[in-house]
Amino acid sequence: MYAIIDNGNKQYKVAEGDLVKLEKLNANVGEEVSFNVLMVSDENGIKTGADVANAKVTATVVKQDKAKKIIVFKYKPKKNERKKQGHRQPFTAVKIEKIVL
Repeated sequence: MYAIIDNGNKQYKVAEGDLVKLEKLNANVGEEVSFNVLMVSDENGIKTGADVANAKVTATVVKQDKAKKIIVFKYKPKKNERKKQGHRQPFTAVKIEKIVL
């Protein structure tokens, strides 16, 4: 059984027991969070729309962290114009506990 959830303008395919890195959530480590469910697939087939209006995916926050640093380097040749920036995107790691229809 798996579900498609919506978080931070992105969609994620999750199953029970998965560890997923999502956009940063305002939740502390150990808290339980729930997500908007778009689709659920189980042994009876795929359900969407009104069929999953009452569906619920619950997860526990495992970690609040930042991703690996990426380097952004821009330059214009022959103009001695250079700009170097670094960026670390914050994320929240959650463990999917239950998918309930």
